[in-house]
Amino acid sequence: MVRLEAFLLNWAGVTGRPPADRVALARSFVTKMIYRINTTKWLIDRLIKDKGLRRICGWERQNQVPSESTFSRAFSEFAESELPTRVHEALTVKTQKGKQGRPNKGEKRPKEKRRLERQQGMSLPQMLEDLPRQCNVGTKRNSKGYKTSWTGYKLHVDVADGGIPVSCVLTSASLHDSQVAIPLATITNKRTTNLYDLMDSTYDAPEIKDHSRLLGHVPIIDTKPRSIPGLKQELEDEAKRQKRVGHRLAEDIRYNERSSAERVMGRIKDDFGENDIRVRGDKKVMCHLMFGFLALTVDQLMRFVT
Repeated sequence: MVRLEAFLLNWAGVTGRPPADRVALARSFVTKMIYRINTTKWLIDRLIKDKGLRRICGWERQNQVPSESTFSRAFSEFAESELPTRVHEALTVKTQKGKQGRPNKGEKRPKEKRRLERQQGMSLPQMLEDLPRQCNVGTKRNSKGYKTSWTGYKLHVDVADGGIPVSCVLTSASLHDSQVAIPLATITNKRTTNLYDLMDSTYDAPEIKDHSRLLGHVPIIDTKPRSIPGLKQELEDEAKRQKRVGHRLAEDIRYNERSSAERVMGRIKDDFGENDIRVRGDKKVMCHLMFGFLALTVDQLMRFVT
């Protein structure tokens, strides 16, 4: 399903000594995420001992498995070329992009707009370039209300129905989530056909809602009651009235689907290597995470189909 070989150079016929098989190396990094192998040395040991796994990656004999330094050089190349990010984008477009239907009689559809935005009218590359990516300290409140801190980065993810991750952006750990909502939504809109944008109260900002509508989506964003005096009590009273008469808004029902995003983040942390990062620099960290995301995406697609 992933077809990593379509995104790597074919060295057949090129003058000079060919490099170690990059396709097999790329497959082995996906394998590293699936089996939660912490170090490259352990990965090499597993490939040497496990004949079936070694053949799946692309090596027939034990002596064909490259050295640890070759794995390191290949990983740097994949990080610099953003290989797993490009492969994940192609996989998402292939499986999630819907075809636009024919217009109704008399309907005039506007020309496809350039997906820019932010208030200043920045393009997507400009928006992404503007986001900080240096390693620093991030702080947030956990589910119990306690503050937790970490040093490193923050991964922002958009998730489609079926728990399928469709796009992600890596930033500094200290960056507020809302500042990535617009570029992330722009990336997702290029890869998928979706109708609703579901977000929690962190994203309750008029600019984010306007951008969602600009893309032709319906923003369903939880209200931040602190912004308006008395609003919190009013929302609680309204919720009680709805519960008393047994009524639920359609937006509330759809908003409950947002919980799938939390499950996806839990899986990437616990099962696909996010908690076992042993590389430095935002490009290498992103490369490590995207190999795990490739494995997770395929796993979720297979679950969704079955």
